[in-house]
Amino acid sequence: MGIQNNNGTEEPISKGKHIHEIQESKQQALLLVLTEPQENPQESNRRGEELKALVDTMGSETVHVEHISLRQTNSATMIGSGKVEAVKALIDELDVNLVIFDRQINPRVQRNLEKIWEITVIDRDEVILQIFADRAATKEAVLQVELARLEYSLPRLTRRWTSLGRQQGGVKGTRGEGEKQLELDRRQVQDRIVALKAQLEKVVQQRTIQRSARIEGSIPTGAIVGYTNSGKSSLLNALTNAGVLVEDKLFATLDPTTRQVKLPGGEEILLSDTVGFVSDLPHTLVDAFKSTLEEAKYADFLIIVCDASHPDMLANYATTVEVLEELGCTDKPAIVLANKMDLVQDTFSVSRLRTLYNPVLETSIKTGAGIEALLKQMSDTLHELNPTTVYVLPTSRHDLVAHIHRFGQVESIDYTEDGIVVKTRIQNRFQGPLHPFRHA
Repeated sequence: MGIQNNNGTEEPISKGKHIHEIQESKQQALLLVLTEPQENPQESNRRGEELKALVDTMGSETVHVEHISLRQTNSATMIGSGKVEAVKALIDELDVNLVIFDRQINPRVQRNLEKIWEITVIDRDEVILQIFADRAATKEAVLQVELARLEYSLPRLTRRWTSLGRQQGGVKGTRGEGEKQLELDRRQVQDRIVALKAQLEKVVQQRTIQRSARIEGSIPTGAIVGYTNSGKSSLLNALTNAGVLVEDKLFATLDPTTRQVKLPGGEEILLSDTVGFVSDLPHTLVDAFKSTLEEAKYADFLIIVCDASHPDMLANYATTVEVLEELGCTDKPAIVLANKMDLVQDTFSVSRLRTLYNPVLETSIKTGAGIEALLKQMSDTLHELNPTTVYVLPTSRHDLVAHIHRFGQVESIDYTEDGIVVKTRIQNRFQGPLHPFRHA
């Protein structure tokens, strides 16, 4: 048993199958950007451009972007009846086979519009889910995406069932075949969701153990964060030769990669790449990828990468800060990069960024400009996190000397009549047994 397809036949619910699968052939899409009466046109244009980039990443072709003023919301169709007719005329004129809204639409609106327009209707959330499904590679990412898609699809199952009307007028206690099949499909999806959550719990526990080992280790950790397609993976590759996939598309990286970096002063750190942020990320994906995003939460410091060539870099930076606030890690030291300076058209945004945060480094990972300055700033950040401290240890406490060697970086050590004088930089979490011997 399964889900009825567009031909009226049934197809099974496969693991991870999206309820409204995008066809293999490249679809021709009409994008609808809904604008509020007082909204800045620049903002609506930015949302339209971002949706177009998402659609391109998904593999569909944008034929036209239509901006629709939304003075009030229609509960049945989102937009008014006149706009519904106008869009229907556009669909016929442009010969598109897919309509995409730039905001989330509820299942009822989706069903109604598909019936009126006789065409597939999806929203921005579904586009992002499709991209994530196509790009998930590791076991954790595959499970997370499947869970997110099923949770999104569950209330939309009835879109496949045009035969539910059979139940009307029947004998009390009887149900139509469509209703029976819908219940079976819903139960299958719910059971699969429960199974996925159990599997993910095990995977998350394994990740937590790995993360705990890093946290308990003596090597400081950093996380590269930022808006999608800002250059995070390129930066990790430039610093470590990590070999992370780099594409000029949104969400090229879904799975975190951690590599060791040696700084100019000889310090070693662990640096992690993370999934890119985006405004209004579907809540199902925020929840599903929380363990991935938490690489930033548990890092000692952050590198926030901004695309200086983006026409709305400051809005993207604001989105990044909002996500970091949700994760509870805005109290960490951070280095902000204005990346892609070789492509920048307007330096005003970069100047404005400098008034919002310090330090801001200008870089071009593609050309290598600014990388040396970044490495130096990373060293300075570590020194601020772990300033040089002098301890005078009793000559009998060689165990504390070993402790410092294991968890800190020794700048000098002298054996004197007063004791063992050690000048070191050691993280706060390892200073406990040394506090009584700290030199004022």
